[in-house]
Amino acid sequence: MDFALDETQTEIAALAAKVLGSPDDPWRALASAGLLALALPPDLEGDGLGVAEVAQVLTEVGRAAAPVPAYAALALGVLPVESLGTPAQRAEFLPPVAAGEEVLTAALHEPSAPFVGEPATTARVADGKWLLNGVKTAVPYAGQATRILTPVSTPHSTAVYLVDPHADGVTLVPTRNSAGTPECTVRLEDVAVEETDLLFDRGAVAVLHRFALAGALALGDGLLAGALALTVKHVGERVQFGRPLAAFQAVAGQIADVYVAARTVHLAVTSAVWRLAAGLDADAELDVAAYWLAEEAPKALATCHHLHGGVGVDETYPLHRYSSAVKDLGRALGGAAHRLGRLGERVAG
Repeated sequence: MDFALDETQTEIAALAAKVLGSPDDPWRALASAGLLALALPPDLEGDGLGVAEVAQVLTEVGRAAAPVPAYAALALGVLPVESLGTPAQRAEFLPPVAAGEEVLTAALHEPSAPFVGEPATTARVADGKWLLNGVKTAVPYAGQATRILTPVSTPHSTAVYLVDPHADGVTLVPTRNSAGTPECTVRLEDVAVEETDLLFDRGAVAVLHRFALAGALALGDGLLAGALALTVKHVGERVQFGRPLAAFQAVAGQIADVYVAARTVHLAVTSAVWRLAAGLDADAELDVAAYWLAEEAPKALATCHHLHGGVGVDETYPLHRYSSAVKDLGRALGGAAHRLGRLGERVAG
C-alpha cells in the first residue's frame, strides 16, 4: 500500500525540486518561492498548511542534498512554534524564518540520551526568576539561531522554553559532524528565562519530538531517494568491458537492494507523516519509520559508494553529501539500536 500525495503536496514537491535545481542560493530561493512560509498562519502571510506539506519540502531538500538549515528551521522551529506558541511568539519568530533571514532550532538531545522525554536539564525558581541548568548535545545551527527550543524538567512536569543562544549563562561549544554543518553542545548555567519564553502546552516536549521525528524522516527519505537516483544514473552510464555496469547481474542485484530499502523507508515515512498530519496517534509509526531509516539508510549508502567505485570517494562528486547527511541524521535519531530499543519498550509496555 502507498499513500498518494494530494494536489497541493505534489505542487509543493515540484516547486521545491525546481527551486533547489536552480543556480540561485537555495535558502534564499526557498524563501522567495514561499516554501518556508507554508506552515505560517494566514495572518502572518503564510499558507496555513502543516506537517505534510513541510515534509514535502524537506524531502526535496534531502533529494538534492542541499546544504540549508531547512530541518532545523522548519521541523525544529516553525512547526512547533506555530503549534504551541502564543500569537505574540508566532508573530515575533516565524516571519523572519519564512523570509530566510533567521533560523530557529531545538535542543533535543542530552549526553547519552537522544530525544530525551524527561530531560536532566532543569528549570527552577530562584529569587523570583526561572533559571535553566543543563547540557544539550548535537544542537544544529545553535550559533546561528534566534532561539533554541529547549526541553526541560520543572518541579511539576516538563516544558519547552525559547532560549536565546546569546543570553547570559549560555555557552556554545562547536562540535564536528560528518556533513560539516554548524552544530554545538549547549551548556546552560542559571540562564534566566521569562514567562513569555515558555511554549504553553503540558505535552510540549512530546509535540516537539513528533515534529522533529517527522522532519528527520522526510529529510532522510529524500536523501535515500537522491542517492539511489545518482547511483542508478552512474551504473547506467559507466561502461566496463564494453557494457554498462547496470548490465552486470551483481550490480543489478545490489542496486535492487538499495531500491527496496528506499521504497520501504518511503512507505514507512509517508505513513507516519500522514497519520501525524491527520491528527491521529502517530507515535508507533514514527518509531517504526525511524528504526527503518536508521537501520537501512547507512547500509544503502555504503552500497551506493561501492557501486560508484573510486568516483564514490571523490569529494568533488556529490555522493558524499548524501552519505554524510545520512550519518548525521542516523546519529540524531539515536542510531538503529536505540530506535529498536524504543520499539521494544513499546511492545513490552
